[in-house]
Amino acid sequence: MPVNKLSFRIGGEAGQGVESSGSGFVKALTRGGLHALGIPDYYSRIRGGHNYFTIRVDDKPVLALRETIELLLALNAETIARHIDSLVPGGGIIVDEATHFDGKLTQDRDVRIYRAPMMQIAEQEGSSVMANTAALAVAAGLTGYDLQHILGVVDDNFRRKGDAVVQANRRVAQAAYDLAGERFKGEFPWKLQSRELPPRMTLTGNQAFAMGALMAGCKFAAGYPMTPATPVLEYLAQHAAQWGLVTKQAESEVAAINMVVGAAHAGVRAMAPTSGGGFDLMTEGLSLAAMTETPVVIYLAQRPGPATGLPTRTAQADLLLALYTSHGEFMRIVLAPHTAQEFFWSAVRAFNLAEKYQCTVIVLSDHYCANLIQPANLEDFDFRAIQIDRGKLLGPEEVDALPEYKRYALTPDGISPRAIPASSPKAVYLTSGDMHREDGHFTEDPEITTAMVSKLVGKADLAREEMRPPLVEGPEDAEITFVSWGSSHGPVHEAMEILNERGIAANMAHFVDLWPFPAEKARQALSGARRLVDVEGNAMAQFAFLLRAHAGIEVDQKILRFDGRGFTPDYILGRLEVR
Repeated sequence: MPVNKLSFRIGGEAGQGVESSGSGFVKALTRGGLHALGIPDYYSRIRGGHNYFTIRVDDKPVLALRETIELLLALNAETIARHIDSLVPGGGIIVDEATHFDGKLTQDRDVRIYRAPMMQIAEQEGSSVMANTAALAVAAGLTGYDLQHILGVVDDNFRRKGDAVVQANRRVAQAAYDLAGERFKGEFPWKLQSRELPPRMTLTGNQAFAMGALMAGCKFAAGYPMTPATPVLEYLAQHAAQWGLVTKQAESEVAAINMVVGAAHAGVRAMAPTSGGGFDLMTEGLSLAAMTETPVVIYLAQRPGPATGLPTRTAQADLLLALYTSHGEFMRIVLAPHTAQEFFWSAVRAFNLAEKYQCTVIVLSDHYCANLIQPANLEDFDFRAIQIDRGKLLGPEEVDALPEYKRYALTPDGISPRAIPASSPKAVYLTSGDMHREDGHFTEDPEITTAMVSKLVGKADLAREEMRPPLVEGPEDAEITFVSWGSSHGPVHEAMEILNERGIAANMAHFVDLWPFPAEKARQALSGARRLVDVEGNAMAQFAFLLRAHAGIEVDQKILRFDGRGFTPDYILGRLEVR
């Protein structure tokens, strides 16, 4: 019997609790000492449409989902029709006794059907809306997983609704679990067994980034709701009173970025979460931040475009947008985290870099890694290790000691001392979007203009030194070297491991710091590569273009995905050209 190696999927209509059930099961598996990943898949509708949630569990760390599943929890007949092709031979389907589906779907397939009166149990012990609780309990009973972990999550999720709701869900879960254990004992070959591991938590990339922003001292956040970045603003709003943070749901992305620029100019750490279409509207504000050398952080969670595109799907197609958007020439920094831990620390780093270089820092996410629920070790979030670097921020006494304060002073390193406006009688200066002198007053002088533009773009040389080299993983002497960035890390890493198990030597270079492009570090990391394979979620191989344009490195093969879905190891290996 395979133990602790299982992928399963729960599916149903929007409103049936598919996402809450899936995220709850990931938490229950994590509490049982297992390693689990989970991600929702849903339509861009308020109500209606088919939703599903996929979970992969193992007794060793898992970094990616797979194309196939072993167990399908069908809350309606449509789920069976949509996902039966994903079931492996011998896989199982949990479905309510009252659900009717086309028998031809399972005809001539090696599929096991596990019918249980989940709706009846839910209605008898609590309410029909608790049928999803019954389904999870049946899955636990079928796989032999300890129900106490499910009950613990039930307590957490429903405590705010009162003890009566908690107890009803507990009764539903217990009854469904007992029935599955008796009716299907030993029938399903895949099993789940709890293990002892130190306490961990489950969180998404969005949650981890928002946590990091709070710990980094963010005091202002503004945005307009836009999937998949909205949960960042929601998280910050939920914790605003506790952490002394101001959050604003602006009337538009134009208003949001201008609010952020104003707050940052006034001296607080400020950020804006958005997605591609919203970021488009922020480009003028981004240019204003550049001219005024105001440090802001933008969390850009990508989704497929153009226009509205696929609002609830994933893509890595906004890389060049982040690098080159907005008129004029100026430096910005772009980071692309890939794990919950990296999301947390990228927030801290983004605010430090923004203030150190007095520029915009864009943190690139996407729907996949923004919403992927994953376990994380508590020690990876050591708040005591956070260091705050506010750059050349002057206190009132330092400003008073100057013979004259010039906000945009031309300095050897290109970074001007910054004072909070009106923090001192001398810290009163003019700021606008026009070209200016060192004291902020307008000018059209060609020599001053040349000096100021050189200052804005020249910061890139300093910032480039802080850009980290790519993460190089796998055997040093490899036949294949994968190149990746952002959310493709986990699937690429597992594809690399599978190749090595098959006797094909493979390694990978994964880029996290994308801009200013670390060209020399890229050349060093890839100098010994025999065959380069670029993996990214867009149609134009945008990172491969950067690699060629800035480091002179040409890839040998491009594995691209732009159908709105995330990478899996199966997808990568199925398209890899092995010579």
